[in-house]
Amino acid sequence: MNELSQAAVERIMKKAGAGRVSADATTTLADLMEEYGIFLAKEAKKMSDHAGRKTVRGSDVIMAAEMFK
Repeated sequence: MNELSQAAVERIMKKAGAGRVSADATTTLADLMEEYGIFLAKEAKKMSDHAGRKTVRGSDVIMAAEMFK
């Protein structure tokens, strides 16, 4: 089960310019977004560990995302 709501994913797709969005498309995108989010969160955790912090900061997430552009 996805942590992301279908409605939120549909709104994101419509912001990207999609006029109509199927349920299959929202489910597929939600799955991919969740996988990528978990991956980034793990990488961000590594950044905070390396810095000697227990708290993951926004800057850790940004650094993790920039490493994989």
